[in-house]
Amino acid sequence: MIPAFYVSCSEMIDKWDKLLTKESSSEVEVWSYLITFASDVISRTAFGSSFEEGRKIFELQRELAELTVKAANSLYIPGSRFLPTKSNKRMKEIDQQVKGLIMNIINKRIVAMKAGEASHDDLLGILLDSNYKEIKQHGNRNFGLSMEDVVQECKVFYFAGLETTGNMLVWTMFLLGRYPEWQTRAREEVLQVFGDKKPDIDGLSHLKVMNMIFNEVLRLYSPAVVLRRLIYEETKVGNLTLPAGTIIQINVLILHHDKDMWGEDVLEFKPERFSEGVKKGTKGQAVYLPFGAGPRICIGQNFSILEAKMAMAMILQRFSFELSPSYSHGPHAMPALQPQFGSHLILKKL
Repeated sequence: MIPAFYVSCSEMIDKWDKLLTKESSSEVEVWSYLITFASDVISRTAFGSSFEEGRKIFELQRELAELTVKAANSLYIPGSRFLPTKSNKRMKEIDQQVKGLIMNIINKRIVAMKAGEASHDDLLGILLDSNYKEIKQHGNRNFGLSMEDVVQECKVFYFAGLETTGNMLVWTMFLLGRYPEWQTRAREEVLQVFGDKKPDIDGLSHLKVMNMIFNEVLRLYSPAVVLRRLIYEETKVGNLTLPAGTIIQINVLILHHDKDMWGEDVLEFKPERFSEGVKKGTKGQAVYLPFGAGPRICIGQNFSILEAKMAMAMILQRFSFELSPSYSHGPHAMPALQPQFGSHLILKKL
């Protein structure tokens, strides 16, 4: 899926180039571009040639997320979600539209599969092909995923993959704009590994400074603000007995900003914390959860990190950047941690 990362990032960088055609530097609100980039990546890797339709799904999903957060933060009245309010009606409408759009893409793909034109280079193709083999092997449709399951898998991949990577990139650019010495170190590493050539997967895996930077960005500005888990059967944790049906919520931001865990410099941007990896950086404690942990750790972790590495490598090859005087800092959980007032940076061509 690396080629999809490259194409989407090239399109974003071309737009920035055009903004800077007449001047060597210019103020750019980068967050809107980074979110569009992440959206295009998800659209291409989830739906392949149908990525234009995927963009519409992205727009609807974002609107639905905003309405959901708004509802969650408002006064709760039992049964209110069943009332025909404007927000409730719009949420149901979006849900139906998203299902319809994804089913339309799925149906086209099934027709192509039957015609021997199956595609296995995107998420949907992989899901449908795996599902078809599972059903064929057991001779029963009860095995494998229902089309509703496939729709839900695509929706989760779309939303989770977009929010994590897009917001991780915007906070990375913010921090590298604020700490130019780390931006210089990251650029030197990128130029040493790739020069001005197209980044490849082998080179991306050798970006050690970039790894340190991303780890520290995800500690300070983890896109996932909280993690929730439902307990299915009675469980003992230390002296606590947790009954089945209990929901456990971990506040990732509090954990990542705990002075007892990280030290007095916990609020400072210090990528060197992770110079020897996450395990040494956390002293072996389970206090670093940007992608969750354990058997339910985010399945898209490597996908997200590789996508972010590709984007940052290409940006650093072409531009230097610093915070604009008009930048206003406002981390805001909606539902992932994003800049409430955008991210205004001064970009300069190299």
